[in-house]
Formats: sequence, C-alpha cells, structure tokens
Amino acid sequence: MCISKVFVILIVVAFIGTAVPAAPGGEPPDVKIARKTCRAADGVEIVYSVAGSGEPALVFVHGGLANRGFWDGQMKAFGSRHKVIALDLPGHGESGAGRTKWGLPEFGADVKAVIDAERPQKVVLFGNSMGGPVAVEAALLLPGRVLGVVGVDTFQGFTETIQAEEVRQRAEAFEKDYDAALKSMIGLLFHKDADPAVVEDAARRMSGTPPAAAKAMFLGMAGYSETAAVRRLQPPLRAINGDLYPTDVAANRRIKPDFEAVFMKHVGHYPMLERPGEFNRLAAEVVAGLTKE
Repeated sequence: MCISKVFVILIVVAFIGTAVPAAPGGEPPDVKIARKTCRAADGVEIVYSVAGSGEPALVFVHGGLANRGFWDGQMKAFGSRHKVIALDLPGHGESGAGRTKWGLPEFGADVKAVIDAERPQKVVLFGNSMGGPVAVEAALLLPGRVLGVVGVDTFQGFTETIQAEEVRQRAEAFEKDYDAALKSMIGLLFHKDADPAVVEDAARRMSGTPPAAAKAMFLGMAGYSETAAVRRLQPPLRAINGDLYPTDVAANRRIKPDFEAVFMKHVGHYPMLERPGEFNRLAAEVVAGLTKE
C-alpha cells in the first residue's frame, strides 16, 4: 500500500552566548533524570521525564508510535543548563490510553498539562515528526510562554488537510498486522545505508505502541489542517531536518514568514538518534537564537 510523503513525515512524521551542550558520551555526570506523572484534562495519566533546571525550559515531544526515550541524549546533554522535559504522549510509552477523543489538538493539550505541572515561565518546544504539529498546538495554548517551536525532521511542507481515507488505510494496516506495517514504515524513515543498530533500536521502541492506540491516533488525525494551525502561531517556527525528504522553505515562508530551517546531510527521520552530537550542537544554536529575539 502506498503512502504519501507528507503523511509519513506528519505521522512519525538556550545557551547564553556561544555555550554548547556536551555531546552524548561527554555529558555531565551529575545530570539526574526523574520520572514523573501528571493528568491530562480528560484524566489520562501522562508519564514524563525531567532533568536539570534553568530557563528557558526545553520540552521534547516525540513522533507517532515513538516515546520519550527517543530524547534520552538530549535530556543528558541539555540538563546541565536547562530544565529539560520529555513526555510520553497518551497511547505511547508509559502513558495511559484510556481516552475517547484523539487528535493533535488533544496531544497539544497533553503537552500543556506537563508544562503546567512543571511551571517553567519560558519554554522552547521541540517536536519530531508528528510531534512538530503537536508542539504547535501546545504553543497555541501557552500564549506568552513559548519562545519558539522547533520541528525535528518535520514541517517539510505544511499540509492543508489530512484526508480521512488516507488515515483510515494506515490505521487498518496497523490493526491487521502491526509488525508488517511498522517494518514498512521504518523503511521509509532512514537512508538505505543507515546504521542498522540505530534502525533496529527505533523499530524496537516503536513496536511497544499498542495497536489499538496506534489506530486511534491515526484516525484522530483526519481533517487536521497543519497550515491553519501554523497561521495562528505567534512564536517563531524553526526546523532541524534531515535530507531524506526535501523541505520547501520558500513555500513554508508564505504561510509562516519567520520559518527557518537547518539541515543535516545524509540523515533520516531521527537525527537525534543518528548523529546526536551534531543534532545537540544545532539545537543549542537554535535555542540561543530564540533567546535573543
């Protein structure tokens, strides 16, 4: 079954001065990561990790079928200078799945619930793949508190509307044979010569998402307009993208004039996993720029 490029990307798809965080392997040894929980507006339990202190807080949102563990390298690297938060969206990781209404706005409200629980005054929101528009939705609920939204291999081109038939087909594929559907999707998210260990690790993590939650997530995206949400976004919008799929910067700027993107060469959908040191350096530079605006 074919799947559009935009759909793949949407689904799975600051340091003062020049300070840059230590790359994984050289991270400060005193960064401690705590596991915490809070409740979504509908009562679903949200599990999240938090490390460090300092503003702006950096909040990391994973993509569809992923979990907060995709950001472990950033928790350690940035925790010596910032409060760093990574959450499991409902239906993913350790968070609950007992909700009746699913969608990107609901996920955005989940991110807000975690931020409200931790009470930072200023935040920068990072979102990988589907986490990008989720971060936009969260920012819309946090006026005056978000310095910027940073997409991670997402926002290649803003979607007008996600078609119901497309998400229905994808939901049915995962419901019928989760392992086969996941294997097919993973093949679209990495360069052919990507490190097999990284690919296998991503697949292993994603295999833990319950099929019922995956189906509900997909179906909840029907009718969503990323373009409409981005048009309402006041804080700056940035992206750190790989080059597996091209990013139409010019077209994006017609929707969000302040959109800027930096690119990692020969990197796929999870740059924070494939080349964490380079990704952390670029993320630090983006955060530093946002704090000066």
